[in-house]
Amino acid sequence: MVQNHDVSAWLLELPPTVLQIRLATALVTAASVAFVAVIPISGQPLSELNAFFPSLDAIVCVTDLITAVLLFAQFSISAAAPLLVLAAGYLFTALIVVPHALTFAGAFSPTGLLGAGIQTGSWLFIFWHFGFALSLLVYATLRNTKAIQPVRKAMVSTAIVGTSVALVALVGVLTWLATAGQALLPPIILDAHRISSIVVYPTGLAMAVCAGAVVLLWLRRQRSTLDHWLMVVAFVAIGELALSGLLPSVRFSAGFYAGRFYSLFTSSVVLIVLLEETTRLYAQVLRSNTLLQRERDNKLMNMEAMTASIAHEVRQPLTTISASGAAALNWLKRTPPDLEEVRDAVRDIVAATHRAGTVFDNIRALFGKEQPVVHPLDLNSLVTQVVRMMDGEFKRHGIAIETDLAWRLPPIRGHRGQLQEVVSNLLNNAIEAFDSTDGPRIVKVTSRIKGEESVTVVVEDTGRGLDPEKVQAIFEPFVSTKTRGMGLGLAICRMIIQRHQGQLSAAPAKQRGAIFTITLPQGPLDR
Repeated sequence: MVQNHDVSAWLLELPPTVLQIRLATALVTAASVAFVAVIPISGQPLSELNAFFPSLDAIVCVTDLITAVLLFAQFSISAAAPLLVLAAGYLFTALIVVPHALTFAGAFSPTGLLGAGIQTGSWLFIFWHFGFALSLLVYATLRNTKAIQPVRKAMVSTAIVGTSVALVALVGVLTWLATAGQALLPPIILDAHRISSIVVYPTGLAMAVCAGAVVLLWLRRQRSTLDHWLMVVAFVAIGELALSGLLPSVRFSAGFYAGRFYSLFTSSVVLIVLLEETTRLYAQVLRSNTLLQRERDNKLMNMEAMTASIAHEVRQPLTTISASGAAALNWLKRTPPDLEEVRDAVRDIVAATHRAGTVFDNIRALFGKEQPVVHPLDLNSLVTQVVRMMDGEFKRHGIAIETDLAWRLPPIRGHRGQLQEVVSNLLNNAIEAFDSTDGPRIVKVTSRIKGEESVTVVVEDTGRGLDPEKVQAIFEPFVSTKTRGMGLGLAICRMIIQRHQGQLSAAPAKQRGAIFTITLPQGPLDR
């Protein structure tokens, strides 16, 4: 079964950014300028720094090995065959530079280790660069082949292990050929300083393979970030081969050394890009985890808010039931019992019981995903009903309730239970505003027509009032001016009004108290 992977977030498919294109262009330009500058002095003999080349090989080995591991890791996820080929090219380079360093004449011994001869190091260098160039060409070919299928999931690990084993064996064979079997190869080194002209042919072939990879990747219409940087690598590799084996006719020349510096560039470019991508993906994972954590916290806060809101809403009718029950018992203890007052108290109990029953429906409609069912409503009638239900509360606290409702108020469309909760909450807040205060106890409810599109309900009290600097903060969740308040009542009220496409605002009264204004649109709500 063929595995289909979405690798659009990886270098294999991610398009290069404008900055990357500009940077790549600048690097190619710099490499070209340096190449042209070295050409006149490429044959100039320099000091024989034999230890320099093994040190350079060690750097190339480490960088290419890390690059190969990262590419194999991406292949294990995407199962894309081009990545396997490219990883193989970098692993081949990391492996073959080891015998190249060990057999370099004058580094570890006068003739090199592993039974090396005068030709060994140069032929290993050619094998190294031709093998890498071939991997670039095969990669570019596969990228331009639409029929290529991802490697099967069950075969990914096998492909990685098999490729690695095969490359180790191949490097072993090539090392043997360049050492014990060097007589089978044509001589390309004449003596310790001179290079044979025959080196032009294997070097030119490796350069042609690199050029073919560049052309194939250039012809690709939708080049990825990896494609783009591999074009740069192949281009610089051509310059490296020209400086190392094509232009200079002597070893340890300026061109000979310059070519080795180019090899550092070709081995490190893709590694740097892969590390940058790893950092980018890590940042994406970190951002995703942060968002998931925030989402989880939001859900927990919503659950906490819903639980607290249920407790907040249910507590009010339960308080009414308890107070009305206690009042009814007191009226019954009188001699004779005041049955009219008892009836009023029982009516309050029944009304509060019905109100408690609707709390859960209102909360579910408020926090649920479904839009609440709205109906045409007479706002005056709704306000009158709430005032009547709370009449006993006002009497028990010695508060005078006044209503001034507009005549023929236009209807609105809304959820009756939720809007009742808003008016009830505002009236309860008005009652609580008189705790520990002296002076007149008056709550006034007014309704008015506002323009041609809105109606307003204003609840004004003569209680302790509001701090002008904290007016907006009182609508924030869990912000309360009360000692035992949860800070959810006004936040829920504003949420309800906003869902009805209206506004809820607060302001200190001119002389004393607070004014809460509900503004709702006339007619149907936009859904």
